[in-house]
Order: sequence, then C-alpha cells, then structure tokens
Amino acid sequence: MLQLGRSSRAPLITRLWYEKAAWYERLVWCPLVPASAIYFVATALRALWWRTLPIQKRALRLKVLSVGNLTVGGNGKTPFTIYLANLLTNHRLRTGIIARGYRSANRSAPRIVAEEGRVMAGPKEVGDEAVMIAKSYSAGPVIVARRRYDAIQLLERRFDLDAVVLDDAFQHLAVARDVNLVLVNAEQAFGNGWLLPAGPMRERLSALRRASAVIWMERGDTGARPPEKLCAALDNLPLLYAALRPKAIIVPRAGTWHELPLETVAERRVVAVSGIAHPQSFYNTLRSLEARIVDTLEYPDHHAYTWGDWQNISRAARGADFVVTTEKDLVKLENFPFARDSLRAVRVGIEMGEHEEELMRIIFERISNGSDAHRSPN
Repeated sequence: MLQLGRSSRAPLITRLWYEKAAWYERLVWCPLVPASAIYFVATALRALWWRTLPIQKRALRLKVLSVGNLTVGGNGKTPFTIYLANLLTNHRLRTGIIARGYRSANRSAPRIVAEEGRVMAGPKEVGDEAVMIAKSYSAGPVIVARRRYDAIQLLERRFDLDAVVLDDAFQHLAVARDVNLVLVNAEQAFGNGWLLPAGPMRERLSALRRASAVIWMERGDTGARPPEKLCAALDNLPLLYAALRPKAIIVPRAGTWHELPLETVAERRVVAVSGIAHPQSFYNTLRSLEARIVDTLEYPDHHAYTWGDWQNISRAARGADFVVTTEKDLVKLENFPFARDSLRAVRVGIEMGEHEEELMRIIFERISNGSDAHRSPN
C-alpha cells in the first residue's frame, strides 16, 4: 500500500514511549531520563505551589466539571466532553463548554466559538478541536481561552447557565472545579510509565487523588482490562467504563455537517486521511465498518493542511469512492475544493451503558455537596 503525506510508522518517540522501538533505537531513550527528572521536579514544585497557596479561583455560580487525562495523545477527551455536556443538558442543566484552543491564533482574551448553534470562528483562529466541539454541540455556548477562569467569567456575564465543562483541564490547577474526570486510553494506558519526555505521562499516578472518577476508555470492544498499577492507585476512587464507537458518517455541505448512515462506506474504496495522535485506531474503525482502505495519508496531530497536502490527497483519491477522515481533520479539510460529497468523516460517540447512571450519581453528589471544591488541589 502506497503511503503519502507522512509515513504510517509511528514516530520514534512514540515507539520509545510504548516500548515498540527496536533495541538499537532504545539507546536514544537513555538521554531522555535526566530530562524526565527535571520535568518531575518542575511539576512537583508547581503542585506544591497550588497546594500551599490556596489561590484557586472559583466560579461564582456555575458548577465546573473537568475532563482530562494523565498522558499526552488521544484519549477521547473531546468526544467525552461533548458527551458529558449533552448528558448534563439532558438532565436539565444548561451547559457551556470551554476548550483551550490548542494551536490557535487566539492567545489572549477568551473568544466565543459558537452560541445558539452558530459557529463563529474557524480552526486557524480557535483550533480544530474547538470547532469540532462547536459543530457537534449546539445546546450551549462554546468558548476558547488560555485562562479558563476568564472564560468562566465571560460565561457568567453573557449566558444563563448552570454548568460548564472544561476540555483537557486536569492539569489546569488555577481553577477550582466540582467534578474532575480522568480518562485512560485502554489501548495505550500509561505506556512505559515514565514522565515526559522519557514517557507519555503528564503526571504520576498519584495525581489521581484529586480526581472524582476515572473513566476506562475503550475503542470498540477490545476487552482490555485496567492494569494492576491503575487499580492499585485508585484508592476507593470510582472506576467507570466507556467505549468510543462510530455513530455516523459526516458529509460537509455549504458549511454545515450532515449525518449519513455508517453503511454508506461499507465495501467502498476509501482513502483514509488523519492528523491525530493514534491513527491506527482510526483505521481499525474503518475496517470495522467494512470500508476498503486503498491508501492512507498520515500527518502530525493537529496538522494544518496546505494546498500541497490537498493535491497529494486528491492524487491518492483518484479511483477511490471517498476520502474519509476524522471530525477533527474535517474542520480543516472541508475548506478545500473536494468534489461534492467525496470528503467524509467518521463521527464517533461515547457509550457507557449502565455506567452512565453511576456517572450522573457521582456528578450530582459532587455538585450538591461541593466536595471536590474542598479537596486538595494536588
């Protein structure tokens, strides 16, 4: 299979983190250990700062819920953020979402990405994940901000809300929250267990003591079980299970997204295009839908597509039925002149089954008692 764009082989640093590198490549890992120690000291001092100086800023009236993780890379945080906001809305809590706007041009004041179902900014301005959220969640406002508290204040001034969900905010210690949810990728877990840059860990497992619950995130039905070191670190912390599964095929038309049945890609020749942390999961999803992958084009996570990329994709798509990508990539690729309905994306969603009821019990218990607001921030 011809590979365009980027090689399908994972970057060396990723192979080192997840112990898939060749023995001679592992020699590169040794110099990373001192850097990991420096990172540990820096994060420990930061944690000490927030623990000894109780200066966390609190929302005046909104209930604050955070979705995050302990590792870098894809853990399903953004789909879970959308799922959680919709879940709260279904339980009659008017809810907004705050994203960090990763790799966006918005580096200062908070910016409204969407309100009343209208998307008012593009991926270059506010980041691909923020636009993806805005196109998938229409029940409340979506805002990006480096300083989450500034965004919370804007929400409290402008909108009549009950709650706000912070996307990718477990390490954002400046804002107190009522509920802290930590996601763990069932496929990758914690890799080699080392802190950055020697491993994928943002924090050590001991950071779970400031969590409200841990969500074990599967993609499909892998049957993977939580590792013993996670179970040992829980210390009576609730462990819930969720699955990330395909829900629909998205087709962009005139700036809006339309849903088609998953069966529309079955037995069709597709070119898979992705700019995400773990593209293999995307390919597995396409195969589960019985799509015939004739070519793959891989780019770095959060890649900003160029006209040259579009030309490569168009050449690869000759003879294929569709170009299929992820929702995060679609917000950027839909701006290029693909033939009508030839560009599609797989929409994924969260399923929790019986654990959804347990999640809502935890949430309502926390927001009623305010127990997380009084827990140690570290």
